[in-house]
Amino acid sequence: MDYNALSELLFPQITKTPEYFEEKYPPRQLKEGARVTRFAPSPTGYLHIGGLFGALTDVMTAKATGGVSYLRIEDTDKKREINDGVSAIINGFDAFGVGFDEGVTGFGTEDGAYGPYTQSQRVEIYQTVAKSLVKQGLAYPCFCSAEELSAMRETQEKEGTAIWGYFGKWAKCRDLTFDEIKAKIEAGQPYVLRFRADGSEDKKVIFEDIIRGKIEMPENIIDEVLLKSDGVPTYHFAHVCDDHFMRTTHVIRGEEWISSVPKHIALFKACGYKVPKYAHTPQVMKIDEEDGTKRKLSKRKDPEAAVSYFVEKGFPKESVLEYLVTLLNSNFEDWRRANPTADVFDFPFNLKKMNASGCLFDLVKLTDVSKNVISVMNAQKVYSLVEKWASVYDKDFHKLLTSDAEYATDILNIDRENPKPRKDISQWSQVRDYVAYFYDELYTPDYTMPANISAEDAKAVLSKYLEVYSAEDDKDTWFAKIKEMCEPLGFTPNVKEYKKNPDAYKGHVGDISTVLRIAATSRTNTPDLYMIMKLLGEDKLKARINNTIENL
Repeated sequence: MDYNALSELLFPQITKTPEYFEEKYPPRQLKEGARVTRFAPSPTGYLHIGGLFGALTDVMTAKATGGVSYLRIEDTDKKREINDGVSAIINGFDAFGVGFDEGVTGFGTEDGAYGPYTQSQRVEIYQTVAKSLVKQGLAYPCFCSAEELSAMRETQEKEGTAIWGYFGKWAKCRDLTFDEIKAKIEAGQPYVLRFRADGSEDKKVIFEDIIRGKIEMPENIIDEVLLKSDGVPTYHFAHVCDDHFMRTTHVIRGEEWISSVPKHIALFKACGYKVPKYAHTPQVMKIDEEDGTKRKLSKRKDPEAAVSYFVEKGFPKESVLEYLVTLLNSNFEDWRRANPTADVFDFPFNLKKMNASGCLFDLVKLTDVSKNVISVMNAQKVYSLVEKWASVYDKDFHKLLTSDAEYATDILNIDRENPKPRKDISQWSQVRDYVAYFYDELYTPDYTMPANISAEDAKAVLSKYLEVYSAEDDKDTWFAKIKEMCEPLGFTPNVKEYKKNPDAYKGHVGDISTVLRIAATSRTNTPDLYMIMKLLGEDKLKARINNTIENL
C-alpha cells in the first residue's frame, strides 16, 4: 500500500503538517510542577452540579500548582447540541465565580493563545493529524454501512464474542487495496476514517490514576472511528489532539471515562504525543428519598442537579463553592477553621486527597454551610446580594428593599458583625419572611400568646410597658425597665429564682420579653428585641402594642 498516495486521496485539501501546529502551539513556559487542566463540556443543556464540581476540581488543581485551567467546548456532536448552550454553561460558571485562565468566555468569544477553544473550529487540525496517521499506515477508510455494522454486532452477540466492535476478522475494510479504496471513493461511497489498532487481547495497559492509584486494563484492540463521514472527529480523536496542542498535563474527568483510557492511550502514542496524567473523579451522589439507597444525581428527578436551582433559591456563590470544596477534600474544613476569612481558592487543593468512592450531595449540609457563610458577611454585602437576587426573582420585595436601602441594611445588621452572629438565613429566598414584620406590606399580625401567659396578664404587661417606654432609652436602661416591671405584675426578674420556685410567680423576665416580642413582631423567636423596637420606631411600635391589647 502506498500510504502517501492514500493520504493525498483522502485529504487533498490538507496542506499543513502536524509540525506546523507544533510550532503554533509550543510547550507552555510554566514553572516545574505546574499543572495545565481543562474543563471540556458539550453544549447540550444546563450546567449540572456535577459539571460545577468537575470544573472546580480543574480550576483548583491549576491554582494550587501555579498552572493554567482552560474551558474548551466540545461541540462535535451537533445532534445533541442545544441552541446557545454555550451561554448556559458560561452563565452557570459566572453565577458561582468559577473562572478559567483561558478558553471560551461566551457565545463566539474566547481568550488565550492556544485556541480556537471550540472543537468545531479546529477541524483542520484534526484532519491534519489524521492525514499524518494515514501516511504512517495507522489509519484507513472504512466503507461499512450502518446496516452492515448492525448485522456485525448481532452476529457477535449470537457467537458470544467477549468483545464487541470493529476489530480482527470483523474489520472488513482494514485490508482493502489502494485501488479498491479509490474505486469506492470515485463511486461516491461514504466512509469514515478508522484507527488501525495494534493492541492485543492478551496484553495489559497499566496507568497510574492520581485519585485511584494503579489501574490495569486490557489493551485496546478496537479500530475506533477517528473521523466521521462528514470529516468531523469523534470525541476520542478530537480530545487527544486538543489535549496535546493545548498542552494539557492532567486530564481530570468523571469515573465513567475509565473504560476509555486504553483506547485514549493508544491514540496518544500513535500520534507520537506524551500521554497526560489521569485523575478520574467520583460521581456526585445523593440518598434516594424513596428507598434510602445511594444514586447518581438525576437531571430528571432532582431539581438541585441544575446549578440554576441554587441561583433561583438564592444560595450565595460562596456557600455553594464552600460546600463543594468540602466534598473535594476532606481536610478543607480543618483548613477553613484555621483560615476563617481566606478565599476558598487559596486552599491548597490536592487531587490525591479526593475520595474515590463517591461524593454524597446533601442539601441539609449545604444549608448549614450557607448559614455559616452568610452569618460572617457584613450587612452591606448581605443587602447588596439580596437586592440583586430580588431584582430578578422577587420584584415586589425588591421594591420594598430599595425604597429605603438604609432601613433595610439596618434590619439585616441586627445581631450581625459580632463574635456570635445569628445563623437564620441560608438563602436569599428566605429573607422576605425573615424581615416581613418590619414592613406593613408584608406583616401579618398574630396575637397568640404562650400557653403559660393569660390574656389578662399579657394585656397588663403591654399596658405597663407603654407607661414606661421611652424611645430615647439605651439598651441597658430599656432592659432595666423591663426587669422593674416584673415584680409588680407577679413575675420575677430572676430566671433561676423562677426555676427554683415556679409556683410563686406567674413567670419570669423572659416571659415578659416574649409578650413584648409577640406584640411587636407576632413571633416568639427573633433577633435582638431592643434593636427591632428601635427600627420599628415609636409610632409603629405603640400602634402594634395597642392593637395587641385590643385583640387579646
